[in-house]
Amino acid sequence: MVSQNHTVHDKSSDANTESDGSESALETARRQLRHAAIHIDIDPSIVERLKYPKKVHEVTVPIKRDDGTVDVFTGYRAQHDSVRGPFKGGLRYHPEVTRDECVGLGMWMTWKCAVMDLPFGGAKGGVAVNPKELSTDEKERLTRRFAQELRESIGPNQDIPAPDMGTDPQTMAWLMDAYSMQKGETTPGVVTGKPPVVGGSKGREEAPGRSVAIITQLVCEYYDRRLKETTVAVQGYGSVGANAARLLDDWGATVVAISDVNGAMYDPEGIETTSVPSHDEEPEAVTKYAENIISNDELLTLDVDVLIPAALGNVITKENVEAIAADFVIEGANGPTTSAADSVLAERDIAVIPDILANAGGVTVSYFEWLQDINRRAWSLERVNDELDAEMQAAWDAVREEFEQRDVTWRDAAYIVALSRIAEAHEARGLWP
Repeated sequence: MVSQNHTVHDKSSDANTESDGSESALETARRQLRHAAIHIDIDPSIVERLKYPKKVHEVTVPIKRDDGTVDVFTGYRAQHDSVRGPFKGGLRYHPEVTRDECVGLGMWMTWKCAVMDLPFGGAKGGVAVNPKELSTDEKERLTRRFAQELRESIGPNQDIPAPDMGTDPQTMAWLMDAYSMQKGETTPGVVTGKPPVVGGSKGREEAPGRSVAIITQLVCEYYDRRLKETTVAVQGYGSVGANAARLLDDWGATVVAISDVNGAMYDPEGIETTSVPSHDEEPEAVTKYAENIISNDELLTLDVDVLIPAALGNVITKENVEAIAADFVIEGANGPTTSAADSVLAERDIAVIPDILANAGGVTVSYFEWLQDINRRAWSLERVNDELDAEMQAAWDAVREEFEQRDVTWRDAAYIVALSRIAEAHEARGLWP
């Protein structure tokens, strides 16, 4: 295992990148950090420290395939900041996983945990592999070997992974079991997002979508919009998009479009969301149930009240931003709006509620799961949802206060809340000589 400490100032990464295509998650995260720091009185040395991860672990993950051959993959775990508590963030299996992507996403997790006022720092990791090309047995072997390689870097009081793209509750169960076998005792708190039968929390899978729906409702209330008179388009019908769409449908909103990788279902009269399987229930099924199909690009430009990009990053770009017709963009995915597009949306007075607030239900219920594991006491689904509702309301109130007092965008307001809390913790703890 290679453990790298990064303390050298990388001036090239601070460059003002205008091209959507060349801006990485790391560059975006650093840009957002700098932008938020302008608005508050913060020691510049703290901003400088936050540009870099505390550590990046790079590991080799060899596995034996079902046919007896051996393949070798590269895995990463980027640990950004732990001043407020243990590192926290997902593990993804995707062919385009890179070191810089993990660092950038780890930074976002630091901001997300801080804006929710959770006692965690930020991390992210993964393996550069296409999980669709792995059998179930191969995925299990990959996970257990990855756990072995990271065994000294993770732990319930050190770094707590969770599911992400290409991973799921079963993946977390394998990882937890492998870690527990290495430590000689069952340690459910080493990961979150596990099945409830082995220490997972009820409501964890639905939580990111639930928080998106909660924030959408709060936005409508703030702008004096009746939810029952609100139209919604949701790009992505996975765990985030489907749960958000179904909740908003239940609460009276009119969901007119949903999509998966193959295209979008569109019905201006409204979609009965429970009749369309989510990606988890039936992969890539949206267009099979659709009478009217449009492209994902068309969905983004529909004339609706609320647009929820809940699929991939960088889908709202400078190429399509002028065609965005929604009044509000609620970010369900991580980083769906590029910096260039974000500036244009601000100029057009289209409110964008950032991912670090809108989809923070996942890490919030992960925190609840961690508490349940530590105390060996499970919560009811009703308690989980009630606690999540309260935490989302508190975070919204903190962000709304900054939004109103400072006359900034919603994204800036969220980052101001997060950065203020992180800076206060750094000032309190100081710098080790």
